[in-house]
Amino acid sequence: MEGSSQINQFSHVDLSKPKWSQEDYVGRAKHFFTVTNPMNVLLSSNDLEAAKKLVTTFKNNEPIPPGTTEEDLWKAKYRYDSAYHPDTKEKMILYGRMSAQVPMNMTITGCMLTFYKTTPAVIFWQWANQSFNAIVNYTNRSGDAPLSTKRILTSYACATSGAVATALALNAMTKKLPALVGRFVPLAAVASANCINIPMMRSRELTEGITISTHDGEVVGESKNAAKKAIVQVTVSRIGMAVPGMVIPPVIMNKLAKGSFLKRFPYMNAPIQVGLVGLSLVFATPLCCALFPQRSSMPVTRLEPELQDDIAKRGLQISDVYFNKGL
Repeated sequence: MEGSSQINQFSHVDLSKPKWSQEDYVGRAKHFFTVTNPMNVLLSSNDLEAAKKLVTTFKNNEPIPPGTTEEDLWKAKYRYDSAYHPDTKEKMILYGRMSAQVPMNMTITGCMLTFYKTTPAVIFWQWANQSFNAIVNYTNRSGDAPLSTKRILTSYACATSGAVATALALNAMTKKLPALVGRFVPLAAVASANCINIPMMRSRELTEGITISTHDGEVVGESKNAAKKAIVQVTVSRIGMAVPGMVIPPVIMNKLAKGSFLKRFPYMNAPIQVGLVGLSLVFATPLCCALFPQRSSMPVTRLEPELQDDIAKRGLQISDVYFNKGL
């Protein structure tokens, strides 16, 4: 009876949805500040299993441990969401989780911005960045469809070569330009690579579609048009995520380079740059993830003709369909 009364006490809590409304940007931003919290990376396997157990128990309307509060439920939900894929329900690899974005990106991006002048450094850090991006894009893909090893390697090779080629070409072009211009070369390389890496890593979605459903969750089918919209939204978010950390620090570092501090302590260049990038990413990551709803939608009229016909034949009176856009 005690467990039952607790369930009734929290009957207004729906852990299948975010804590805040996703209809407006502020609600989505609050949600993603929690999802991308870097502290979640430090959670142990036991912490994550305990969160999964509490969330699963609550969703199944089973008795929950005495003394559990509403805040405990939401805390467990966001711990669970930070580590388990929303479609496959499998635990994601640590480096691919959104909570790892800040610590990983601040290190890689900070070094990209610091060591951007020599060819070996450009090649190494662009390779490191695209290797990390490939892991993130695969881990946070929409749906549970497997990707072939060939497709993964092709996507990785195209994105890495595209980023390196862009960085080297722009470095050559900007040698005679002001130093500040050269500091923005890594941003151009990262932006171009994102436009290659994300569509390539999720190319199966473009050829076979992603799952679309009604507002109530009834599966309607697989849509390639929905996949295109999802990938565009994610690409825009990822580029936006990179901009603050790759624009603000170079401006600051360019001013510091003219002073005496870095001339006296040149070894502080990388730590300062990494710290500035990290500070930018703490805010840019959740704020850019929130640009578009995680559960995105599109009008039925924009679906493939065959899907529109199937919806009509099934007698579904819907104007929009919904899908997980991925991250």
